[in-house]
Amino acid sequence: FDEMIRQVTVNCAERGLLLLRVRDELRMTVAAYQTLYESSIAFGMRKALQAEQGKADMEARIKQLEAEKKDLESQVQELKAKAEAIEKREAERRTQEEKKHAEEVAYLKKANAQLKKELETYLQPSKK
Repeated sequence: FDEMIRQVTVNCAERGLLLLRVRDELRMTVAAYQTLYESSIAFGMRKALQAEQGKADMEARIKQLEAEKKDLESQVQELKAKAEAIEKREAERRTQEEKKHAEEVAYLKKANAQLKKELETYLQPSKK
C-alpha cells in the first residue's frame, strides 16, 4: 500500500498527500477500534468476575438464611411443645381445683344442713 502511494505521489503530489492522509486516518480508526475492543473485553471480564463473586456471596447468604430458618423453626416447635405442656398442666390443675372446690362446697352444705337440723331441734319447743 505504501509503494502504491509513493508511485501516485511521484505522478501527482496532491493525490499522494491525500492518499497519505487517508492511510493515516484509516490506521488511526483501526487503532481506535482496537482500543475500544480491548477496553470492552476488559469491561466484560470485570463484570463477569463481579457477577461470579456476587453469585458466590448470594449462595453463602442463602445457606446462612436457610440455617437460620431451620433454627427458628426448631425453636417454634420447642415453644409449641412447651405451651402445650403448660396448657395441659394448667388444665389438670384447674380440674383438681374445681374438684376440690366442689368437695368443699358439698361438705359445707352437708355441715350446714346438720347444723340447721340441730338448731331446729334446739329451737323447737319440746312436746311433753
